[in-house]
Amino acid sequence: MYLYINRCISTSYIVGQLVQKQLLTVKCNFNNRNFFILTLNHNYYKKMPYEVVNGFSNGIKGIHVVDLRSDTVSKPTKEMRDAMAIAEVGDDVFGEDPTVRLLEETSADLLGKEDALFVPSGTMANLLALLTHCSRRGTEVIVGEDSHVIMYEQAGAAQFAGVQLVTIKNESNGTFSLKELEAKIRINPDCHEPETALIVVENTHNMCGGKVLPLEWLEKVSKIAKTHNIRLHMDGARIFNAAVQSKVSPRVITKDIDSVCFCLSKGLGAPIGSVLCGTKSFIEQARRTRKALGGGMRQAGIVAAAGLVALDKMVNRLEKDHKNIYKLAKAIHDLKSDIVKVDLKSVQTNILIVHLNTNKLVARDFLVRLATVQKKDSVKVIVKAGSRNPQVVRFVSYWEIDENDMDAAIEKVVFVIKEFETRTKV
Repeated sequence: MYLYINRCISTSYIVGQLVQKQLLTVKCNFNNRNFFILTLNHNYYKKMPYEVVNGFSNGIKGIHVVDLRSDTVSKPTKEMRDAMAIAEVGDDVFGEDPTVRLLEETSADLLGKEDALFVPSGTMANLLALLTHCSRRGTEVIVGEDSHVIMYEQAGAAQFAGVQLVTIKNESNGTFSLKELEAKIRINPDCHEPETALIVVENTHNMCGGKVLPLEWLEKVSKIAKTHNIRLHMDGARIFNAAVQSKVSPRVITKDIDSVCFCLSKGLGAPIGSVLCGTKSFIEQARRTRKALGGGMRQAGIVAAAGLVALDKMVNRLEKDHKNIYKLAKAIHDLKSDIVKVDLKSVQTNILIVHLNTNKLVARDFLVRLATVQKKDSVKVIVKAGSRNPQVVRFVSYWEIDENDMDAAIEKVVFVIKEFETRTKV
């Protein structure tokens, strides 16, 4: 693949660095040496993470960029920024920030819990839950094998809690076998074995395509946990998406859960932060541990104010994101392509997983083409998406993606799929 890059001092330096690292090869200069023609080193690129694909415009103007990599790229609304500017603040480590406290009280009430704790990130919220529930080192936590807590949190349970994570195969709907769950629980084992202290579920389930966990399944998991005196934590980063899709209050989903965390900076659009909810004693201990992890923030009301706006204004509109991503899913499905597949029944919230026929197309090639506009292209759109392996590509919608953006994304995705279909038939 060729990349055309406008030459200036900064790009000359960048090109030099990339050539040194064997990422690019300079084919030639042209037009009075104002442009480079570069060739991508495919062998090196194979080693690069999928998420590096960020858009290649080849100097073409008027390109429409639609970023569907994740709802984490969403930016705060004007109302959030206004609230941040006038937020009443204090020292939250001393418990003196009224805006943070209001956010915590509001969150606890929405989730049906006694208390809540504002933290910088969902990863910290999950880690605090593990550290608090698993107060003894050497205990064990049971999680789904595709859970965020085991896939994308840097083995924090092992690094900081001295806790072992035991996995169960996730079903396509985000659940796991209750029979296998019971078989993996270890209570009062002999001295050779760790003891199970916690079960973790994820709702909605990210890697399963934003699936909403069935309420009846959650009730059964809770019953098993209570039978064995084991705590149950929910990674509810997108729990409000689950609530909107299920048409129930979040507290209905969490009524049998000991602790739950949710993210303010994904579909809800706030710039930063997650909230951990549970009993007063649980939150009291988590608050102490937060300080040890460096999560104590001082005048945090500035960002908590955005979280309050998010909870008040952004929850009910999540259904628009769900409809938007379904529109893309249907457009791909209706192509009846033999190189990409979409299960429409599996598209429940704001995440779409597209499965690829890797005999004809792999995720890396699909991502690069979606993010590239060539001069010959009739569709002048860059679509940014993500992937975790060669077989799948993920698209995520959020509040800034309106109907025009999604229509543009659909046009580009359909264009690229048809282009690859033509190539594979040659």
